[in-house]
Amino acid sequence: MPCTSEIDSRFQAALKIIKDASKLAIKMQPAPGKPVAELKGHQNYVTAADKAVETFLVEHLSDLFPNDSFLGEEYGETTVGLFRWIIDPIDGTSNYARGRKRWCISVGLMHGETPVAGIIEAPLLNETFTARLGQGAFLNDKKIHAATTDNIRESMVEIGWSPYVPKGWYPEKMNSLIEQGSMPRSLGSGALALADVACGRSDGYYEYVIFLWDVAAALVILHEAGAYVSPFLKNGGLTQRTPIFASAPLIVNPLSKALGVPLN
Repeated sequence: MPCTSEIDSRFQAALKIIKDASKLAIKMQPAPGKPVAELKGHQNYVTAADKAVETFLVEHLSDLFPNDSFLGEEYGETTVGLFRWIIDPIDGTSNYARGRKRWCISVGLMHGETPVAGIIEAPLLNETFTARLGQGAFLNDKKIHAATTDNIRESMVEIGWSPYVPKGWYPEKMNSLIEQGSMPRSLGSGALALADVACGRSDGYYEYVIFLWDVAAALVILHEAGAYVSPFLKNGGLTQRTPIFASAPLIVNPLSKALGVPLN
């Protein structure tokens, strides 16, 4: 593993650069109304800001850390270095393209195949989720923990929708939660949904398949907050879209059973 100072220097630099990238994203955000975006697929949007913010982050981080590598949602991967930045320039693009506030910039840092730091910046919500491996998880510099909910009937759980969901899957999972007395919802940003599990606002999140750039920052935040998270990387998340399940620790078993999620 790298020394703490190597992680900390990158983390502190990324915090500042993400704040500047947020200003760019806010400036470019469309007003409420019809979505202002291109469609990559069914309900799969990309905006000019997605591309501009990713370029901004890669250029500024690579200036400081020229030997690091980058994987971004819009432009793919650069040459491989031991430290690897995983970037989702706008997570929650469908919200962003409609002038809504629930979107974020997600930047994860990996060393080899281990997530070591994560930053999820939601500028219009005035929230910054952060974590470094072994140093806890934080929301606006205040330490956070997963919820202590111990009864699924008291739980609030989010189910992620995407173009990759098979017909019937989404209503099936929603109905399963309702039958257990849980409160299901879907709010349009996988990164923020996982951050909500980490800080205790939500008791679970499940998505049929999701990409590494959507979750890289959240993985270390969830770990440091004491939440359960499925072995996303081990199950193939490094190279392909993969299911993810996160839960408050005391209801992992009943929630995974209700959703049909294998615990492995």
